[in-house]
Amino acid sequence: MLEHFQWLPFLLAITVLTMSPGVDTLLVLRSSAVAGWRVGFVCSLGICLGLFAHATVSALGLSVILLGSATLFTAFKIAGALYLVYLGIQALRSAWHPKGLTLNLPEGRQMTAKTAFRQGILSNILNPKTIVFYMAFLPQFINPEYSAIAQSLFMAALHFIIAMVWQTFLAVVVHRARVWLARPKVAQVLDSLTGVLLVGFGIKLALTQR
Repeated sequence: MLEHFQWLPFLLAITVLTMSPGVDTLLVLRSSAVAGWRVGFVCSLGICLGLFAHATVSALGLSVILLGSATLFTAFKIAGALYLVYLGIQALRSAWHPKGLTLNLPEGRQMTAKTAFRQGILSNILNPKTIVFYMAFLPQFINPEYSAIAQSLFMAALHFIIAMVWQTFLAVVVHRARVWLARPKVAQVLDSLTGVLLVGFGIKLALTQR
């Protein structure tokens, strides 16, 4: 299928997008710091699986309906913003009670693979910016002679592979630094920074015009 669309520009654009710091990067880094690279990997898996949902929605044209309705788009945007603020507040609460990232975690700091996966996939699916990106970007590479859904899912699969490789690399790097990250003061700074950034992302998303 590669010969049916200009795949090199797509790969370059997706790679740059993936490596740009954002909410996805923050969630993977924090999951890895708190519970190890495997949990960070699961968080990344949740984030990247959400790409297939966006690709399917884009190919089916449902995002056209969503983007065409100011009410629906605003509701979706507010839901995503509130979720990011919620995650930020959770991180800030952990910063107020620094106990280290790896040892003797209190209940409020527990991070399981299930929790990491849920946070990852919800943050991706509830991000209207991903909908807008897929809706505006993917159609440029769709060949009308072939199935739009098949081509969209194929491009999402390429995005999935690139994102998983990059985010897993980040997870492993952070995991190797866990001894240093386990210090309460370092944990407090990391949680504070993560919390402020997530709340900031949420507020920015809520205030951003479509």
